[in-house]
Amino acid sequence: MSPLEIVAAQFDAYNAQDLEGMLGKYSEDCIVAELNGPVLQSGKAEIRARYAKIFADYPQNRARSINRIALGATVIDHEQVARGPEGPHFEAICVYAIKDGLIARVDFAQ
Repeated sequence: MSPLEIVAAQFDAYNAQDLEGMLGKYSEDCIVAELNGPVLQSGKAEIRARYAKIFADYPQNRARSINRIALGATVIDHEQVARGPEGPHFEAICVYAIKDGLIARVDFAQ
């Protein structure tokens, strides 16, 4: 899979609230961080815990990709997220680093 296909597959799994399908695109030691800021999760177990809670708390959570670009192994997504029909709503920039066919790092800017 290309980096764009990897990110698209994890994005589709996220929108389906398919936790295992989403996590299947992440490396075991993946880092999730704020862009130029602190690490939020380190490793699949912490990522699993974060998204299991989001999916439980917001069963209607969905994201829409406004724009997705790639350069080599880096994919940048501009997303609109709605936790449900009534909100909350927010936008985010997600920078995905792909290594060995998996997401190795994600940096978020909101």
